[in-house]
Amino acid sequence: MIGMAREQRLVEVFVEVADSLVEDFDVIDLLQRLSTRCVELLDVSAAGILLVDAHGELQIIAASDEHTRLLELFALQHDQGPCVECYTTGAARTNIDLTDRETSESWPGFAVRARETGYVATHAFPLRLRNRVVGALNLFQRTPHRLGEADIALAQALADVATISILQQRTLEQSHVENSQLQTALTSRILVEQVKGVLAERWNVSVDDAFATFRSYARGRQLRLTALAAQIIAGDFDTADIPAPVLPEDRHG
Repeated sequence: MIGMAREQRLVEVFVEVADSLVEDFDVIDLLQRLSTRCVELLDVSAAGILLVDAHGELQIIAASDEHTRLLELFALQHDQGPCVECYTTGAARTNIDLTDRETSESWPGFAVRARETGYVATHAFPLRLRNRVVGALNLFQRTPHRLGEADIALAQALADVATISILQQRTLEQSHVENSQLQTALTSRILVEQVKGVLAERWNVSVDDAFATFRSYARGRQLRLTALAAQIIAGDFDTADIPAPVLPEDRHG
């Protein structure tokens, strides 16, 4: 794919990605499509996207095909290979000759398995946004042609798109968590405010004094304020069990 046809396909791919980044998008499906687009646009034989897990190891999340030996090759890279170096340094490794002796010495298990699977060259691009690296894009070739500067720039752009989609998903998930926590906090506050009013009226004291007594009672029995408040509002707890505050005489009058 060259010239205007390739440019047109590039536009279509990036529009496809942009259209996919809706609030409930499927990040796995998007990354799977990106890996196949890499093969299509860069004239390579296979592509995979690896993400770092909670233990700092790279794990395959998407591949251009599900060939068992290819997946095994990606899986190997949590121990050795260009993606490990790419992730560690945050720098791309391009046009790596898998038949070269130095490559075999650097990554013996990986290089041998790659050659057995039919690949003669590989490339790794960081999934990086500013100083944050979350994984790597790995490309394989069955023919020894080199990727030129334009192809390398495009590969990094596709890696950047993958990074943005991953971080977007994580941001959305975190946002949902934070929104849930915020809503819980707001609901809890409403319950406690209601109980403060109930107790202040029952004891004929200020809301501040009612809250101080309520809080002291809960703490003394290792009860969560929200849980105790919810019981009171639901009628499952008799507020008569909470001793009324004892105030100085001058504060009653």
